[in-house]
Amino acid sequence: MSIKIGKKPEVNMTTGNIAKLIIAFTVPLILGNLFQQFYNMVDTWVVGNYVGDDAFAAVGTVAAVLNMYIYAFTGFATGAGVVISQYFGANDFKKVRETVHTMVTISIIFCVVFTIVGVSTVPAVINMLKSPEGVAGEQKIYLTIIFAFISFQIIYNMSAAILRAIGDSTRPFIFLVVACVLNIILDLLFVIVFHMGVAGVAWATIIAQGVSAILCLIVLFRTDSVVKLNLKELQIEKTCARQIFAMGIPTALQQCITAFSNIFVQSYTNSFGRDVMGGWTVYSKVDQIVMLPQQSFGMAVATFIGQNLGAGDEKRAKKGLTTGIWLSWIFSAVLVAAVMIFAEPVSYFFNKSPNIIEYGVFFLRLITPFMMVGSLAMLLVSGLRGAGNSTVPMIITLFSYVAFRQLYLFAVTKIWPGQLLPVGLAYPAGWVLCMIIIGIYYLKVGFGVRVSIVDKPSEEK
Repeated sequence: MSIKIGKKPEVNMTTGNIAKLIIAFTVPLILGNLFQQFYNMVDTWVVGNYVGDDAFAAVGTVAAVLNMYIYAFTGFATGAGVVISQYFGANDFKKVRETVHTMVTISIIFCVVFTIVGVSTVPAVINMLKSPEGVAGEQKIYLTIIFAFISFQIIYNMSAAILRAIGDSTRPFIFLVVACVLNIILDLLFVIVFHMGVAGVAWATIIAQGVSAILCLIVLFRTDSVVKLNLKELQIEKTCARQIFAMGIPTALQQCITAFSNIFVQSYTNSFGRDVMGGWTVYSKVDQIVMLPQQSFGMAVATFIGQNLGAGDEKRAKKGLTTGIWLSWIFSAVLVAAVMIFAEPVSYFFNKSPNIIEYGVFFLRLITPFMMVGSLAMLLVSGLRGAGNSTVPMIITLFSYVAFRQLYLFAVTKIWPGQLLPVGLAYPAGWVLCMIIIGIYYLKVGFGVRVSIVDKPSEEK
C-alpha cells in the first residue's frame, strides 16, 4: 500500500470536540517520538552490548551537547509554527504561504551556520564535559559525524513544524517510523557486522535522519495544501520574518541555553566516574520516553491555541489548555508508574554491568516521580507560546532551569561534597520552581499581553 504523500493535510481545530481533536493530533506525535526514542535507545543498547563501557558512556553523555544545537532550531521552528497556525486559524492563507517560504529560507541559512559551528566547537565541548580520556575519544568521533550532517535534523524539524501548524501530525510520524526501522537495521549492520564502533552508530543515525528529512520535503513540494513549497517563492518577507523571530528566538534561546546548562549538570555527574555516567545514561534515555506525553501534548496545545486565537476564540483556547494538561497527566502517570516498578530490568536492558545498573535504578526512582510536576510546567509554557507569548516562558524557564539549577548544584556540592543524592535532585528542583512561578503567572495574567499575532480573523487572501 503506497502512501499518498500529496493529499491535503489540514485539520481545523477551531470547531469540534476539544479532547478528540487534541488526542487525534497528539497520538501520532507520541508514537512518532516514541519510535525516535526507541531507535536512540537501540543506538545505546548496541554500543553498550557490542562496543564497550567507554563508548556506552560517550554516546549517552553527549546528549546534552547535541540537544543544545537541536533544541535551538526546534525552538525556533516551534515559534514559527505558532505564526503559521494563527494565520491558518484566521484563514489568511496568503500570509501562511509567505511565512512558510520565509521559514524555509531562514532554515537553509541555519543549516550552513549550525554545521560550521557544530564541527568547529567539538574539541572545546569535549573539554567542557571533563570526561575520562577513553570516553572523550569516543565522544569526539560521534559528535564530529553528527554535527557534519546536522542539516538533516534541521530540515526534518522545519518541515514537521510546518505540517503540524496546520494540524497534520500523521505524516511526520510515518516518516519517523521509516527512519526508526532504517536506523535499527543500520545500527546492527555497521556495529555488529562491520565493527565500526561509535562511528557506525553515528552514521546509522545520520542516514536515517536524512531519509526522514527528504520524505518531509517531498510532501511539502507535492502537497496541494496551502503550505506547498515553490522554489520560486523562497524569500525573506520582512513582516513574516519579524514575527517568526519574535516567536522563535525566545523559545530557541530558552531551549538552547537550558541544554547548554545541562552540559554543566552533566559535568557534575561525570565527576563521580564512569559507572555513574553509565547510570545517568540509562536515566537520560528513559527520561526521554517518560517526557513524551508532556512534550507531545504541549505541541498539540500550542497548535490548538494558535489556531483558535487566530480565529478570535480565546475561551476555547483556554479550554484546550486545561484539557491538554489533564490528558498529559494521565498519560504521564502511566509511564511514571511503569518506570518505578521496572527500573531494574530497564537498566539491565541497556547495560549488564552491576554498578551501572545500580546507578541507573537510583536515578530512575529518584527523579522520575517529579516528572508529573514537570508536565504541568511544560503544558503551561506551551500554552503561552501557542498564544504568541514566548518571552515570559523564556524568562521563567531560563531562571528555573539554568540560573537556579547552577546555583543549586554549586551550593549542594559545597554543603554535601561527594554526595550523589543532592546532585541527582537538580532537575526536579528546577521543575518544581518553574511550575510554581509559571502557574502563578497564568492564574493572574492568563495568556499574557500578546494574545494573537493577527488582528482579527480574516477571509482567504
